[in-house]
Amino acid sequence: MASQLATVSAFVEGAPPGELADVIADIKALTIESPSLVSQLGPAFEKYNEEQFATVKLPGGSQYVIVSSHNSLGNGRYFDVGSSSSFAFDHTTQKASGVQSYVLESSHSDLVNSILKSLGTHVKEHYPNASYGVYPIEDDSKIAILVVANKYSPNNFWNGRWRSLYIYSPSSSSLSGTMKVDVHYYEDGNVRLLTTKPISASISSGSASTIVREVTVAEKKYQEELNKGFNNLSEGAFKGLRRQLPITRQKIEWDKIAGYRLGQDIGGGSSKR
Repeated sequence: MASQLATVSAFVEGAPPGELADVIADIKALTIESPSLVSQLGPAFEKYNEEQFATVKLPGGSQYVIVSSHNSLGNGRYFDVGSSSSFAFDHTTQKASGVQSYVLESSHSDLVNSILKSLGTHVKEHYPNASYGVYPIEDDSKIAILVVANKYSPNNFWNGRWRSLYIYSPSSSSLSGTMKVDVHYYEDGNVRLLTTKPISASISSGSASTIVREVTVAEKKYQEELNKGFNNLSEGAFKGLRRQLPITRQKIEWDKIAGYRLGQDIGGGSSKR
């Protein structure tokens, strides 16, 4: 049972963006002889939601907030600086409840709020739909900056997610982090793009605007690199997969294809009417 649970947990942790419910449904179908197995997947759901920066709309709220290890209060509760609230999160149903007022206690609270404001401007300018958060971490010694943007199009057989995580250290005025893109395309096949781009930079002034400006530059550069990579794939590797000439080594005269008669022109014989 332990090995089976580990295997199924790996399925959960590897679920593509927006497809966790589909993965759970498949798990239930595959483990019909062990109906209690899904109820044991709580740790896997928690790990998945926190690593993927799951978003949830709070009861009575209008904006989505992030669930991650960086804003965890323990015991299934999380806090959001922007709404000054804490909430309970059910990792199985991905629903929030028990919203309470939350006052940020941090020696960097002014900087956290300033970064949050500047980051909001950046997100609105560069993402059609995204959630973001800024949180003090590691005993208030550092600040975590998170951005997550989801776009789901199951009717067109694809889903995607952008995740950014940056850690700013006020003591060393350094910024480090990663940008991740996860796209799944599954029409008549199964193709998944997983990319990770690390960054590191020194922040001269340590102001919120300077920090977010560095984030903006890094994300713009990465987006340009991705676009260039896609173009190279289209013109290079993907094009190379297509046969340039048929086995006969002669070009097909496509304009005549419509006039071919199966028996006479292709088979070489005479057609019978």
